[in-house]
Amino acid sequence: MNLKPIKKRIKIYFNDIIDLVEYTLVIKSRLIPPRNKIFIGNGDYLKIGEEFLSYFIEKGQLKKNDHVLDIGCGSGRMALPLTKYLTKDAQYEGIDIVKEGIDWCQKKFTSKFQNFHFLHTDIYNKLYNPEGKYKSSDYKFPYQDSSFDFIFLTSVFTHMLSEDIENYLEEISRVLKPGGKCFITYFILNEESLNNMSIKPGRFSFKYKSGESFIDNQEVPEAAIAYNEVFIRNLYLKNKLKIEEPIRYGSWCDRDKFLSFQDIIIAVKE
Repeated sequence: MNLKPIKKRIKIYFNDIIDLVEYTLVIKSRLIPPRNKIFIGNGDYLKIGEEFLSYFIEKGQLKKNDHVLDIGCGSGRMALPLTKYLTKDAQYEGIDIVKEGIDWCQKKFTSKFQNFHFLHTDIYNKLYNPEGKYKSSDYKFPYQDSSFDFIFLTSVFTHMLSEDIENYLEEISRVLKPGGKCFITYFILNEESLNNMSIKPGRFSFKYKSGESFIDNQEVPEAAIAYNEVFIRNLYLKNKLKIEEPIRYGSWCDRDKFLSFQDIIIAVKE
């Protein structure tokens, strides 16, 4: 009887258990920031991170050794679950405009995971960084062309104006490898979402327009911003990013069928 396949499966099983134990210990070693350092909403920090890790893997086909860019990494909500998934051969880069979040991540994550790096980008945003020096519409990512296999932005373009996301999508396409994927969440306006909002007015109205941006709060535009689906599709086409259909629409406008709260677009660089 050949025992090699059985031994191999047993080894894999125990390695998975060891990884799980190590991850649990990581959580217990206070890689979860205190409440006053979580500035990305009131949702469950751990639960949302685990939710999106499953989407990255199952919907985006994120691989264990991919080079990953997390734009708007905050205080590490997505980085934390990725520490148990990405191998040491992978590279993770996180950038954010809130210095306090980056300082936390550099202190807590990079000291334990040498392939996880975090960078503060001092970009203006009325909601998150009102003293920022640079404009999102002009910012160039500090990475070489074709550097990343997988780029994601969770709840980032929902706080950026149209001229800003136009520049960011161009930069995303530049630093993404051919065949690489980007995973981005939105509030997308189309026939269904507009109809739902008219029938059951809820959390958002998006009644103010600035350029191609539909704004919910005129005093703080970046609080919540939506975009027409045609505009978004044209931006992807312009930047040679092929959308992997279907778009995974969210529950934000009171849909009966949804994947997550915000709408999700996964695209591959052609």
